[in-house]
Amino acid sequence: MAKKDARNTKGRIVDAAWALFYEQGYDETTIDDIVERSETSKGSFYHYFDSKDALLSSLSYLFDAKYEQLMEEIDPEMDSFDKLMYLNHELFLMIENSIPMDLLARMYSSQLVTFGERHLLNQGRTYYRVLRKIVIEGQKRGQLRSDVSVNEIVKAYAMCERAIIYDWCICNGDYSLYQYSGTTLPMFLQSYRCG
Repeated sequence: MAKKDARNTKGRIVDAAWALFYEQGYDETTIDDIVERSETSKGSFYHYFDSKDALLSSLSYLFDAKYEQLMEEIDPEMDSFDKLMYLNHELFLMIENSIPMDLLARMYSSQLVTFGERHLLNQGRTYYRVLRKIVIEGQKRGQLRSDVSVNEIVKAYAMCERAIIYDWCICNGDYSLYQYSGTTLPMFLQSYRCG
């Protein structure tokens, strides 16, 4: 039970922080604001995060939560390639509509300079588990190439997503992230599809 409570406490802190970042901006949000909104304590905050900047890495948890939600809603009979494209479309729609670009850019830049965990590459994340599951399913159904390893297909998918997000950030969002990805990502990954 303690592990579940810990996950709930950390989740409340993350949810509160990102809601505040969205509402009032990253720079204007204090740790006290986060503690108050999450109904936790400073001790709990510092148990999970060294600083407010450390919360930038928690953006991947929001992405993972979105993937979990989408996997509950997705048609299990959908073609595996189409599942990957659907997940990308829905995630990028969420990013475009609810994640401030400056926070996304900060999170990506923090991954370039960190000496700690590069959470975006953490293979234990829900994101990677979901992708591996879909690719394995696609290979078994004959929808995705089986002469390429699961890990290589997942790596290509994740790398394309990161590249598109990075480009969108450095272009200051002057195009629709999810619309651009909706046409570009299938072209990039078409070679992994059977038929």
